[in-house]
Amino acid sequence: MPRISISIPRQTLTLFDDQGRVAREYSVSTAANGPGERRDSHCTPRGLHIVRAKIGTGQPVDAVFVGRRPTGERYAPELAARFPKRDWILTRILWLSGCEVGFNRLGDVDTMRRYIYIHGAPDSVPMGRPGSIGCVRMRNADIVELFERVPPGTKVEILA
Repeated sequence: MPRISISIPRQTLTLFDDQGRVAREYSVSTAANGPGERRDSHCTPRGLHIVRAKIGTGQPVDAVFVGRRPTGERYAPELAARFPKRDWILTRILWLSGCEVGFNRLGDVDTMRRYIYIHGAPDSVPMGRPGSIGCVRMRNADIVELFERVPPGTKVEILA
């Protein structure tokens, strides 16, 4: 099975193939608040996770999601101007679940209950530097490619 490694310091996501070789590396944007596991911290959680759910199969690039459901909208600058404070979740969602009880699973540190995803973002959002409110943002073309390459249950390690 493939696996994913996310480096918060480097702002990269590396996809490894079934043999453990680097298959692809992507530029990403993690939390502006840095690493951390606490609920309401707006930090990117560290440690071992899995892809618990894949959301967005068949949706168009730039499909807008709210509460993990497509709204029927497609992201465009005009839509962004109407909703300037919206945290844009676009195209595809890989919903993460922590594997380390007391660190990133259960209680006040539960990654899944914090709704931490790997997801698409507007093309205007800078990659390669922190900027999210906890999730791992990717270019839309990159999340589509990654989404197709990883099954549910894929291991995801987030390193700080």
